Amino acid sequence: MAVGKDDVEIVKARIDKRDYRRVVLGNSLQVLLISDPDTDKCAASMDVGVGYFSDPPGLEGLAHFLEHMLFYASKKYPVEDSYSKYITEHGGSTNAFTSSEHTNYFFDVNADGFEEALDRFAQFFTEPLMSADATMREIKAVDSENQKNLLSDPWRMNQLQKHLSDGDHPYHKFSTGNWDTLEVRPKAKGLDTRNELLKFYEANYSANLMHLVTYTNESLDKIQNLVEEKFQYIRNTNKSCFHAHGEPCKSEHLQILVRTVPIKEGHKLKIVWPVTPEIHHYTEGPCRYLGHLIGHEGEGSLYYILKKLGWATGLSAGESDWNLDFSFFKVGIDLTDAGHEHIQDIIGLLFKYIELLLQGGVCKWIFEELSAVCETKFHYQDKIPPSDYVVNIASNMQFYPVKDWLTGSSLPSKFSPSVIQMVLDQLSPDKVRIFWESKKFEGLTDKVEPWYGTAYSIEKITASAIQGWVLSAPDEKMHLPDPNKFIPTDLSLKIVKEKVKFPVSLRRTAYSALWYKPDTLFSTPKAYVKIDFNCPYAGNSPEAEILTHIFTQLLMDYLNENAYYAQVAGLYYSINHTDGGFQVTLLGYNHKLRILLETVMAKIVAFEVKTDRFSVIKERVTKEYQNFKYQQPYQQAMYYCSLILQDQTWPWIEQLDVLPDLQVEDLAKFVPAMLSRTFLEFYVAGNIESHEAESMVRHIEDVLFNCLKPLCKPLFSSQHLTNRVVKLENGMSYFYPSECLNPEEENSCLLFYIQVGRDDFKLNVKLQLFALVAKQPVFHQLRSVEQLGYITVLMQRNDCGIRGLQFIIQSTVKSPGNIEQRVEAFLQMFETKLLELSNDEFKSNVNALIDMKLEKHKNLREESAFFWREIKDGTLRFDRIDYEVEALKQLSLQELIDFFNEYVKVGAPRKKSLSIRVHGNRHSSEYKAEASEPHLAKIDNIFTFRRSQSLYGSFKGLSGQMKL
Repeated sequence: MAVGKDDVEIVKARIDKRDYRRVVLGNSLQVLLISDPDTDKCAASMDVGVGYFSDPPGLEGLAHFLEHMLFYASKKYPVEDSYSKYITEHGGSTNAFTSSEHTNYFFDVNADGFEEALDRFAQFFTEPLMSADATMREIKAVDSENQKNLLSDPWRMNQLQKHLSDGDHPYHKFSTGNWDTLEVRPKAKGLDTRNELLKFYEANYSANLMHLVTYTNESLDKIQNLVEEKFQYIRNTNKSCFHAHGEPCKSEHLQILVRTVPIKEGHKLKIVWPVTPEIHHYTEGPCRYLGHLIGHEGEGSLYYILKKLGWATGLSAGESDWNLDFSFFKVGIDLTDAGHEHIQDIIGLLFKYIELLLQGGVCKWIFEELSAVCETKFHYQDKIPPSDYVVNIASNMQFYPVKDWLTGSSLPSKFSPSVIQMVLDQLSPDKVRIFWESKKFEGLTDKVEPWYGTAYSIEKITASAIQGWVLSAPDEKMHLPDPNKFIPTDLSLKIVKEKVKFPVSLRRTAYSALWYKPDTLFSTPKAYVKIDFNCPYAGNSPEAEILTHIFTQLLMDYLNENAYYAQVAGLYYSINHTDGGFQVTLLGYNHKLRILLETVMAKIVAFEVKTDRFSVIKERVTKEYQNFKYQQPYQQAMYYCSLILQDQTWPWIEQLDVLPDLQVEDLAKFVPAMLSRTFLEFYVAGNIESHEAESMVRHIEDVLFNCLKPLCKPLFSSQHLTNRVVKLENGMSYFYPSECLNPEEENSCLLFYIQVGRDDFKLNVKLQLFALVAKQPVFHQLRSVEQLGYITVLMQRNDCGIRGLQFIIQSTVKSPGNIEQRVEAFLQMFETKLLELSNDEFKSNVNALIDMKLEKHKNLREESAFFWREIKDGTLRFDRIDYEVEALKQLSLQELIDFFNEYVKVGAPRKKSLSIRVHGNRHSSEYKAEASEPHLAKIDNIFTFRRSQSLYGSFKGLSGQMKL
């Protein structure tokens, strides 16, 4: 029973119509109940106040391993993996993560499955079963997860920072665990890992350290009764909260310069200071204030100067790795080659900017402006998926008082110069830790971090040396930011006279097409604008595509010093190249959005190539392409699949080949030619009226097409772009073998794709239902039982309206060819299970899929992405959900079995498969032995193959009508 409800008012957003209630159960479990009558998905999150800081010595990764094990089974539900199976069958998902001082478990599910899902979830914390067999298998899964991270620079650099700290402090620990720490070393010490796991659970999983959040469409009273019933049996041992007493960095870990060798190309600089955790002063927001100023990108900022000097391409600043006992303030800088040669000047300029802040004192108007921006952002925040929402709140509950469980640290409101000054004083030369990453240090280091094998060297630097760098740094005029003109002052909602459910074609000319959708769901003062520049010249060769990419990057670069203010104020923009041109996207408060849009268009119209910025952007783009080979094998496999299937796409290696020869003159000639023939497709949505949308489009047409010297002319009818996809041959299986581009990569990957066909409502729902029914069995058999690899997924694939399925499995233990055999074996086994599927189970899965489809969009961005996909693909089925739900209601079990027999099963007459086999260095011999087999055709050359295949027709230019 609940022993405590209080009258503390929980601060919530002005537009938030949900109801909240705090409850404390008799076992001291703290609960936040959320009732949202409008939600389709229900969710829950349990945050347990223990993490890897509590790992016993010599059992690194035990807390993370326990997180894995709780998913297996419980005394009440002993069938292995039945929890995950239930969640999947009811349209949901589930996951968990382990942090330094807490572990978070969460799920979401369709509303009709929530009560039993919550009961199954509660068993994690009452009577879980952790069998010896499952324990051994899941150690392999943890090891596979760690293998995935070994060549990831973020993981490597994070562990290096921890390694260079007090060895007796928990911050120093290795968090993930691997086969060595969870099996080999414990066994050598005579320890049984399963026994240690059970002891860790018994000692640390106490109700008084737990915080639960539930999110449902039921009343607060009903859900309270449910929670009390299911969670009252969690033991409360009154376990004390863990505290990492003392500072993680002793004097020998401060005033250091660490040179380290990354995996990827590029140079990075991280400047780090231990500081007072902001959690103790979250209403004053000292780290937020300092991060805002040091990380600013407007004129006069540190980044503005570094960019002007050609030394940096990115900068971030703020608090990181915080908890109740210690924290760090980090400044991260992405360096150019020239910046790498001026490291002392860059560090000198950073400390110069800090001196500017020290000398000028804490500025009240800046704090008040920042506070106002944060307040608007909180009170007009978008709804997010319930699973994300409950995770955020459950994590907050560990650290903040009840009234701030929803806000966390997002509302700095108390101006306290002394608190900000305290943290600013801590950003001093005598406490600094500098981490400098570059491949140029290869062969020049003398130490190796033990868990990831990161090469590094370390030297001490004095405060006086840093002061010398300050004095010798360039004499650049840095200053505080100007007042932000993009902060909205009109947050009123437009009156929508007609409840429009789908986008309407509002306007079409030879120059453009306008799709418009007013906000009828979200009631936020925000708008979304997408402009697709269709420029046939942009994608007609590898040179054209890379020049388009550089053009979009330069546009973003030129806009940054002014448009950064818009981003701070809650207006987000991006400019990205596409296969056939580029896209401009804007999202945020509608009041000042038109100003930002006109700023972007002015830069396009007046575009010129500045030699110094061209060189910097070309260098950055070159490194992006060079780093392609360091992508994970599953990412490389997905790329190869797209390259094989999608016509008129150019390989990255050809674009990299042309990059060195590209000069300023090439881009200066290319951009006018690219824009000379253009068609614009607009999608405008949100808190914006139709006449405003039309006015926006007319203005853009005028500046591009209708001025004295027009930049653009309309496309000829024959030039309108189409998206076409390779049509694989019925009954054929193709495979494309490749070696992983990174010779150091041990992981291999299989992507096994089954092409089904063109967008068709009835065919779509059969494919979707099969994917739902098979998803959890795939994970359980191939990942949990056979332990092929940590990344094991079955997912749908949609290439420009051509639908299919893909299995993706990344592994160190099996070659791609062997994994494919296991996939085919699974399909043979699953055929029996499908035939045994009862009508009740079938209907349950159909209803789950219907519920998933009827789930309402959470926010304007999500809705716009859905409708834009229809526009971009040319399918234009804005009413897709209605028709697919109707098709599902008419679907029979026999039709699902017939679909499997016709398209999916081994030897199916209409089965068309393509396997991408990416071989890591453990399976290089298998790669060399790959050869064609009967009914298994090897693709030796992607482009020869693509040219020899039929293509599906494009939906672009068609009516988009489909029949049930």
